[in-house]
Formats: sequence, C-alpha cells, structure tokens
Amino acid sequence: MGLKQGMRVVVIGATGNAGTSVVRALGEDPDIESIVGIARRVPNWAPPKTTWARADIGRDAGEEAGLVRHFQGADAVIHLAWLIQPSHRPAVTWDTNVLGATRVFEAVARAEVPVLVYASSVGAYSPGPEDGRPVDESWPTHGWPEAAYCREKAYVERLLDAFELEHPQIRVVRMRPGFLFKEESAAEQRRLFMGPFVPRRLIRSTFLPAVFDLPGLRLQILHTDDVAEAYRLALGREVRGAFNLAAEPPVDGETLAGLLDARSVRIPRVAARSAMATAWHLHLLPPSPQLFDAALRLPLMDTSRAQRELGWRPRHTAVETLREFLTGLRRGTGMEQTAPLASKLPGGRPREAATTGVGERP
Repeated sequence: MGLKQGMRVVVIGATGNAGTSVVRALGEDPDIESIVGIARRVPNWAPPKTTWARADIGRDAGEEAGLVRHFQGADAVIHLAWLIQPSHRPAVTWDTNVLGATRVFEAVARAEVPVLVYASSVGAYSPGPEDGRPVDESWPTHGWPEAAYCREKAYVERLLDAFELEHPQIRVVRMRPGFLFKEESAAEQRRLFMGPFVPRRLIRSTFLPAVFDLPGLRLQILHTDDVAEAYRLALGREVRGAFNLAAEPPVDGETLAGLLDARSVRIPRVAARSAMATAWHLHLLPPSPQLFDAALRLPLMDTSRAQRELGWRPRHTAVETLREFLTGLRRGTGMEQTAPLASKLPGGRPREAATTGVGERP
C-alpha cells in the first residue's frame, strides 16, 4: 500500500537533524502535495512543496490554538521537536519535550488529524536484559529515571498510551530509533555533545593514538536519511504502535578505533563517569553524567517489525554513517539555512561559553 495522493503533512521540528531529512523525503514523494514545516526559528531554506510557520511549543501555553489552525485539513502530523539542552535546567527541556508534546497531541485531536507519528527513541526503553539479547517493541519503556532525556521520552510514551485510548480513531505510530547522524548534523551534534572546549585540532585530526573503549557500551546508530524513509513509509501503511529503527552493526570503542586507525584502550566505567561528571559540573561538557549512565544501560533493538510491516531497511550501515559523520566533524559541516544545523551560532565559541555556561543554552 502506498501513500494516498494529494497528502498534506505537518512536520513539527522540521529544521533539525531528523526534521530536515524528513522534509526532504516527503518532498520527493509524488503523493505528498504539501508540507507545513513548523519550527521555533523559521529557516532560510526552500525545499519543494514546503511552507513554513513559527511556533514555540514549549514556551507559549496558548500555542495550542495556533497549532490547531496549522493542523486543520492535514492528513498527518509528524512530531519531531525535542530539546536536549540545557542539561543544567531540566525544567526548560520538560516544558518543550513533555508539555510541548501535550499541546501537539491535543491540537491533533482538536483538528481531527487522522494520523500522528511521534519521534520516540531507544532512550525510552528500560535497561536491557543482562544477556544482551535484542529486544522488540514490547520491552518496557520506563527509561532510565535519572537522565532527563530518558525520563521525558518515557513520560511522553505514557501520554501517548492515554491519547490512544481517548482517540482510537487516530492512527498513532511511535518511531524508536537509535542514535541519528549525518554529515550535515556534525556542527549541531558537536555543540550538543562535545561543546566548544574540545580542541578543534583533536576533532580535525585524521590520526588519533587511542580511542577509549568502555566495557558494555554498545550503541545502535542510524543514518538520519534512513529514519526519514521510515517516517515516509509509515504514512502510507495502515500500521499502528512502535517501531524499532537501527542499522548494523552495533558500535563500540573497537569499531570507532578501527574507523580512526587508532588503538582501542579499555578504561573503567567509574573513571570515565567521574571525568564526565566533573566536566559537566564545571560547565565544560554539555551532556550530563546521567545520560552517560543511561547509555550504558540501553538495550539493543530488534528491528524485525519495521522490516516486516513497513518494508523498511537502512541503506547505510552504522559504520558508513559514522564515517560520514566523522568527515562532517573534521570539516565543521552544517546546514547554514537552518539555525539548529548552522555551523556557527552565537554563544558557541569558548570565550562566549565561558560566560553563558556550557549546558545552559537551549
């Protein structure tokens, strides 16, 4: 089954890492007639079939009425908007990620949109089984409660549980991807996860003597364009519920060392965690140590359902995606037409970050 002709799709969070790829994928589909891209900062970007609207779902409690106007007549809403920073102010991320999602869901119901597709995450899952076996979509989604990202992803899953019971006529799809990368997202993800104090020489080097390998840390990585294809496919199939999305192979320190022609060096978790916690508390590193704790507990995901019911398979392996992303880091690649992906933003230099504090800006 394909998309019905003449679809109108609204994308919330259309200018970030996932959003730009989703907008492109939809724009290339002949059955998509129009796309409304909604973002906090309207971009200087003109993809096919797309018009832009500004909305800040996290700050304005009255934004729901505006969302309803944008949603009227839409065949589907894809909700991607999410804040990872400021990690030192979880109330700010809660306002966008949880209260903002509530406004989006309520507006979908009021506008009587028939399809809602939501960007969940592997981070919504409870810690994985001790034997390391991959889990399917029935694995509990209680997150790791100490990490704001996981706590909020899990909470929104509960919101959707209630939403589906209250609005059974709306087809709800939850995507649970692994870690998303592409070359154009390199500048943004450096800001989110490395910050301005990581030496540029280290990032741009083509040779590193060693890469730290943490026992038990294995991450599933996916090219952002591949996850965008899953969103497109979900619009045209009468599917509901959750879909795990990831590419092979799972990535660990040895994999990264191989990509960088470096030596893999095992270090204790306690030492790595202590160093990260110190850097975060000193506002030198953006991600919180609780997010590190969560990453060590993430399950590996079984993607059989997406392959079977969506007909989805990633075009890029995890290694190919990482290689592309590392190229972007070395080049400082961004997407200048959108604020989230721009290669340079105010407050991003070490001198500016010293006054504003890394992990303090949304």
